[in-house]
Amino acid sequence: VQLQASGGGLVQPGGSLRLSCVVSGRGFTINTMGWYRQAPGEQRELVATITSDYETTYADSVMGRFAISRDYTQKTAYLQMNSLKPEDTAVYYCNVDGYFKVCIECPKRPAEFWGQGTQVTVSS
Repeated sequence: VQLQASGGGLVQPGGSLRLSCVVSGRGFTINTMGWYRQAPGEQRELVATITSDYETTYADSVMGRFAISRDYTQKTAYLQMNSLKPEDTAVYYCNVDGYFKVCIECPKRPAEFWGQGTQVTVSS
């Protein structure tokens, strides 16, 4: 299973960006898709998640400005980021958790994967 994140870049304060994360690979059922970020010298933190039932959670710092969505059939997650602030500057990582199940009688094997990260810089 591989995750390919894209859409990062340099944007002025107040601007917008849309991140995408495409999941490839066979035999893996996705439960939750999420975005995390890590600023220099800081720990990685959760930004937003979306479950297979399309329930969403957001960090307080991005509530009302960011929106996470997913395309189930395309195995893609999106993060629409509006009203960007300099403190949003970070490397953004996508994450998925789910399971492998190779046959009907077989047990589920949980797994989690991370993308390579995409840089978002908010600066004038």
